[in-house]
Amino acid sequence: MSSHPNNLQFTLEPDDNERLASLCGQFDENLRHIERRLGVEIANRGNQFQVIGSARPAQAASKIIHSLFDATVHEIISPERVHLFLQESNVDAMLAPANAPEDESLLIRTKRGIIKARGPNQQKYLKSIQKNDINFGVGPAGTGKTYLAVACAVAALEREEVRRLILARPAVEAGEKLGFLPGDMAQKVDPYLRPLYDALYEMLGFERVAKLMERNIIEVAPLAFMRGRSLNDSFIILDEAQNTTIEQIKMFLTRMGFGSKAVITGDITQVDLPRNKESGLRQAIEVLREVDGISFTFFTAQDVVRHPMVQRIVSAYEAYERAHDPR
Repeated sequence: MSSHPNNLQFTLEPDDNERLASLCGQFDENLRHIERRLGVEIANRGNQFQVIGSARPAQAASKIIHSLFDATVHEIISPERVHLFLQESNVDAMLAPANAPEDESLLIRTKRGIIKARGPNQQKYLKSIQKNDINFGVGPAGTGKTYLAVACAVAALEREEVRRLILARPAVEAGEKLGFLPGDMAQKVDPYLRPLYDALYEMLGFERVAKLMERNIIEVAPLAFMRGRSLNDSFIILDEAQNTTIEQIKMFLTRMGFGSKAVITGDITQVDLPRNKESGLRQAIEVLREVDGISFTFFTAQDVVRHPMVQRIVSAYEAYERAHDPR
């Protein structure tokens, strides 16, 4: 490999046309994705590559191309895979003046495997949850707010730092009236709580979640069930908090007892409350931002770890809202 300040050249071995085609993608769309993310230019002739750009972005692009080429041994590289790989690789840290070793404290170990932060904002989020008793994760869909909160809760339970997990959501329909739902109370609220169940099943397995719920060690409930309770030695998560009223979120925050930790997640751009109701999450951000022991992590479109189109959609809406904000 030969290196110049703004021109990095290297050769990928072995010279395998199928693997190179998978790496580059149709019409080189995978390489273009890396170019846009890192601000470099990538050219290749067969297995000989050239990256033009500032030193650190060029080095980061080279490292990513080599890693993706290694992955072509056992998978087809799609644009979605490139997007997730860029997120997992923590590109911002690669571009920083010095590469710090991976922080072991930010690796969440569950019985189903290790979960780690993708990108600096997720790292900040995990550090805040470790440090503070009340934590807000605010940002668009697909940024890992709820998933990482559930992972932290599961890890705390398995380390016996808490005695129970309580996961809550406001039972608000997303812009459509679902009408009468049959069944008992649990069956009526289950559709609203499905994302929380899904994360639990992935980390603990279906059978273990069922047993823990039978023993009331894991409780998944609508927010209305929180009133009048004092929750000690618990890890409490309030999901979809943008759909709480001011009174509801105040009620929730004052449920905390000794030895408990709370994480509140939401996306203030997707409020499903009636037009005459102000989002409790919006007000809480203003009221509590300076309170000691409460942390706020604000995610952006750059933190989205779903399909690349989700990132573009979020970015488009953010730009539109900025352009039409009366303030």
